[in-house]
Amino acid sequence: MSSSEPHAESMTAVGYQIAVLVPCYNEGRTIAKVVADFRAALPKATVYVYDNNSTDNTSEAARQAGAVVRREHHQGKGYVVRRMFNDVEADVYVLVDGDATYDAPSAPKMIGKLIDDRLDMVVATRVDREAAAYRPGHRVGNRMLTGFVAHIFGRAFTDILSGYRVFSRRFVKSYPILSGGFEIETELTVHALELELPVGEVATPYFTRPEGSASKLSTWSDGFRILWTVLKLYRAERPQALFGSFGLALAIVSIGLAIPIIITYLQEGLVPRLPTALLSTGLMLVAFLSIACGLILDTVTRGRREAKLIAYLALRAPGEERRRS
Repeated sequence: MSSSEPHAESMTAVGYQIAVLVPCYNEGRTIAKVVADFRAALPKATVYVYDNNSTDNTSEAARQAGAVVRREHHQGKGYVVRRMFNDVEADVYVLVDGDATYDAPSAPKMIGKLIDDRLDMVVATRVDREAAAYRPGHRVGNRMLTGFVAHIFGRAFTDILSGYRVFSRRFVKSYPILSGGFEIETELTVHALELELPVGEVATPYFTRPEGSASKLSTWSDGFRILWTVLKLYRAERPQALFGSFGLALAIVSIGLAIPIIITYLQEGLVPRLPTALLSTGLMLVAFLSIACGLILDTVTRGRREAKLIAYLALRAPGEERRRS
């Protein structure tokens, strides 16, 4: 991508107030470059760096580079993003990590797509530029989680764990963030899929961390947390499918246990395996209760979804915000 191309794309965003949001924890070696790159790519934007209890010079380096620096003391990326979404007022929001692995010149293109196509979220799909940029474990885990989310909620993204995204104001101001850690990207994705919001993707270069900079992401522990978040969201957003499947499985087991007992009773008039008969009856009762719970929770979920949509529709669509000079 040429250096002049991003600025041509940025003409679409003329008149919009753009905020670049950078959550940070101990990114003193990279944050100055991130701030400088995004100030060059988006000269009219305000770069906000939220320091999440860093023990190095993250705040000082970001401030010297020209960012507005604020602090969030509740540890965890999800908490930082929640604070940024609550505090910052803008028409378009760019969310990016402070590790200098994402491509700042791609931001104008992403913003242009958001505005031109009237979208609510544009995700940067990472394309490796260096062999060490994307660890094999992270790549496999991302593909597995992306496939799992697509199976449950529908396919709309190829990189659900990307930390580089652009949002409309109505997405940011109507989105109830619940997660507190690195699973925030998964929650953002599922929220968009659940409400069937207009979204898109843009392929962007992805680079390795600079020497001396260490990733805060743990492949196994954070991977399990993300998977657990997906399962919790599945329970919350698809209760009828979850509890219905569980109830159906129990009903099948119950019937399987009951068939030999019924045959024996019809042939001999006796019930020789009373404990098995009681177990079969209990499983069938639990199956009916599970299905009933799924139906009740589905009604609750529909009400929650309607409330989210009402909050979302109360704000103007992308491309219709009040233009600012």
